[in-house]
Amino acid sequence: MRLGIWEIVLILLLALVLFGGKKLEGVGKALGKSIKDFKNELSPDGDKADDKEEKEDDK
Repeated sequence: MRLGIWEIVLILLLALVLFGGKKLEGVGKALGKSIKDFKNELSPDGDKADDKEEKEDDK
């Protein structure tokens, strides 16, 4: 069973109404950071990539 574009839009609108924009923004940032960290852990040079990203984030 696949989700169409209208089902995805409906789910996003419901999430926006239930949680509000500020909370969804925080959830999106946390999810993105988690995915980025997971990818870095899977890569063979994960430690080097973490150092570069931390330096860029501090700027």
